Amino acid sequence: MAKISIDGIQYEVNAANNLLQECLSQGLDLPYFCWHPCMGSVGACRQCAVKQYRDADDTKGTLVMACMTPITDGGIYSIQDSQAVDFRSHVIESLMISHPHDCPVCEEGGECHLQDMTQMSGHNYRRYDFQKVTHRNQNLGPFLNHEMNRCIACYRCVRFYGDYAGGSDLVALASHHHVYFGRHEEGTLENEFSGNLVEVCPTGVFTDKTFSAHYSRKWDLQTAPSICSGCGVGCNTSPGERYGSLRRIVNRYHHDINGYFLCDRGRFGYDANNSPQRVTEPVFAQARINGNSEASAHKSMTALEAARQFEAMTGGEVIGIGSPRASLESNIALLQRVGAENFYPGLSDGELACVREVLLLLREPGLHCPDIRGLEQCDCVLLVDEDLSNTSARMALALRQATRNAATAMATAARIPPWQDAAVRELAQHERSPLIILSPQGTRLDDVASDTFLGTVAQQIRLLNAISRCLDPHFDAPVESPELVARAETIAGALVQATRPCLVSGISAQSPALIQATANVARALRIRRKGETESPVDLCFAMPEANTLGLALLAEGSANTLSAALSRLAQGKADAAIVLENDLFRRAPAAQVNAALAGQLPLVVLDHLHNAFNAHARLLLPAASPAESNGSWVNYEARAQSAYRVFAPKEPLRASYEWLTPADPVQLPLIGSEEILAQFASAHPGFAALRKLLTQREGLSAVMKSPRQLPRYSGRTAMQADKHVHEYRQTLDPQSPLSFSMEGVPLQKDSSLLSVAWAPGWNSNQAISKFQQEINGELQQGCKGVHLLTRDGVDASYTQTAQLSEKTLSPYFISHLFGGEEISAEAAAIQARASGPYACIDDKRARELGVNQHGRIAVHAGELSVTLPVLIRQRIAPGGIGIYCAGELDRFTLAQELRVEAVAEEPDMLLRSREMFRHLLINDSWQGRNGA
Repeated sequence: MAKISIDGIQYEVNAANNLLQECLSQGLDLPYFCWHPCMGSVGACRQCAVKQYRDADDTKGTLVMACMTPITDGGIYSIQDSQAVDFRSHVIESLMISHPHDCPVCEEGGECHLQDMTQMSGHNYRRYDFQKVTHRNQNLGPFLNHEMNRCIACYRCVRFYGDYAGGSDLVALASHHHVYFGRHEEGTLENEFSGNLVEVCPTGVFTDKTFSAHYSRKWDLQTAPSICSGCGVGCNTSPGERYGSLRRIVNRYHHDINGYFLCDRGRFGYDANNSPQRVTEPVFAQARINGNSEASAHKSMTALEAARQFEAMTGGEVIGIGSPRASLESNIALLQRVGAENFYPGLSDGELACVREVLLLLREPGLHCPDIRGLEQCDCVLLVDEDLSNTSARMALALRQATRNAATAMATAARIPPWQDAAVRELAQHERSPLIILSPQGTRLDDVASDTFLGTVAQQIRLLNAISRCLDPHFDAPVESPELVARAETIAGALVQATRPCLVSGISAQSPALIQATANVARALRIRRKGETESPVDLCFAMPEANTLGLALLAEGSANTLSAALSRLAQGKADAAIVLENDLFRRAPAAQVNAALAGQLPLVVLDHLHNAFNAHARLLLPAASPAESNGSWVNYEARAQSAYRVFAPKEPLRASYEWLTPADPVQLPLIGSEEILAQFASAHPGFAALRKLLTQREGLSAVMKSPRQLPRYSGRTAMQADKHVHEYRQTLDPQSPLSFSMEGVPLQKDSSLLSVAWAPGWNSNQAISKFQQEINGELQQGCKGVHLLTRDGVDASYTQTAQLSEKTLSPYFISHLFGGEEISAEAAAIQARASGPYACIDDKRARELGVNQHGRIAVHAGELSVTLPVLIRQRIAPGGIGIYCAGELDRFTLAQELRVEAVAEEPDMLLRSREMFRHLLINDSWQGRNGA
């Protein structure tokens, strides 16, 4: 720590940071544009000028840029010096010369960093009255609007998009007043983090196109802290609502997880909440009561009628099938309603077996599951068979940052501060920390990988076993070829030399043997490093859905599987079945699900979107979406976090836990999410930590709640004037610490309830600095989630992995960020980036089959036959075939050994395939770079 003086006041600061960062950390107002906490300093905008003095006797001082100035102990600085103030005012005036006067119609208005900094710099009158430089805008795809005339050339966009997120199709063109930030030609921005340009840009150059379709000002949006349900990372989000519809999602800062950035699935998938596929009322299929299998007569019901029908249908012994995309409270309510012996986790058998292996590893003392911030600090990563860019994109972004740790180490050795971004990159050139990828095909991280191994799951297990043998000679592994052993030795050497090595995998392959082999490498590395360090080895597994791990924890200790539940349904060994927010056709072979449906047991399904499975329900109950209900979610590291509903759903929609709580709404009050969580935590010691998620209401918070609406929220008295002249009573929310109002306890009292950052003079998302202990640090107050698992017991011994057979044609399944997840796939913008099912093969097999690029092949697996368009790739595991199911194909039947044959090409089908792959190449730009 160092002591400095700013405008005569002494501050104790972190000497490792630059002056701008420390000024902001101390709560001082100093304008800036080009600097960002995650991207370091380049000194491009010159807006953060301050006066620096040599010593106490120096009365003149020198103007310096705070973002480029290192802290010196005893330093004397001034923000309010008249020369510094005048300089900043002239800089902002020059930046605004060609900026249009369009604040009233600009979508960034009211949350614009440029507006805030202009006011802070004292610039309020434009003297320049000559012709402005203007630009033509580009169509950048379904996610973003582009308005280049608002640009102030801070270079934030290209630094984030190219340097930080790894995109290559957004660049700075021309120079001086003609500098242009865009693509070489119009087209969709390909990077999976392009939506962050909306928040990274300090002006209105990049705005949310999906928000434009139903725009409202920031202060007119009702917001609440929430959790992204797009994957298992658990990113924190701030959804905004107006007039009963979800309008947008923006990032909500969390130090350990998402930080400042969201992936595009999490940002733009919200529109599924407004989808025409929403289940908006209870539906009772009367025809099936009479034994008629045809879905002919459906009866709509009120919420009260549906609740009573639900109670009547679910007496006796009832099977309950949970869901990894439903909240912890809803799964708990189902578990308590049907009993542990009748509760089945709604995961495929392969997924469940994998998750149970992961739970054992998360408890192992010698292993540690890092959060996203921890992943960024690893200096050697072995990524095993998980296409993170398409399954858990925020983890992929963290690994991309981890590869820069070698550059940081070089800079430290050369006495260059890590925040000197341009200098660090110039020094490091192409030096990167090792990132070794084992995968059946090329991935979007290949451009920063030090080594890639393309192989099937069986081939990857052989390599992992060889790595374990290289790390620990006592590990029992079959003798492998010299080439494989040499590769294993290279990878083992990189892991041993690293200060903080990490192994990352997932459950997409649904192979417990692969998880065991990965864990064996971590254990062998732990043994190898035992004399050097006692710290555990980092090992983590990506989860496909928001509550995959939470659902598995609820079912821990039970042998129940989805196959067993479907078998009971088919045999009629129950009186009824309740399925919670789950499309079972995505979880089990279609033949098995159809056999269960043929059993004619009363089937009740709770869901918020229509799908192939709930069309067969005798009673379909409309469930509130995550944005419309309170709930808790458990991410990949077993961290439970709370999410609060943004707005109350209209009757008859209810949260699933409200439907499942056996209460007559006329006679008994509905049990809230907090009560469900508190009761379950008290009754189950393994979940006692959940009580920490419950807000402690003390003092003023005991009688008042925090507002969901900003102080400038408008139109409350007129919103329903077309229905009634009087203002309606505000909706009550006894289930959370938030109110549907502008009044309440200021959000500064609890940063974990902070849905939108705002502070006087700071209307943009940069206001988050006012709520952090230090810039890019922890929030000042509040709960950031609780870990449900602890590492206890003794280190486990090696697990003997089963040797998988090499099939003649080994299928692997491709994931896609856009369209690959069930709920976000219903959002219109996501659909514009999605593709249909297809197959991937290599050149050799394409020649054998006589099929051309974008041609079609017939794929046969058992009794299933499908015709798929073909993408011929060079970077694919030898002998492999990749299949993208797009939620339409039966993955479980296709997982068998396949037979393929070419199908005669028809001109119209070929054109359709080419059009689909045009979108696919946008989704996966690495295919073009790697020669697909």
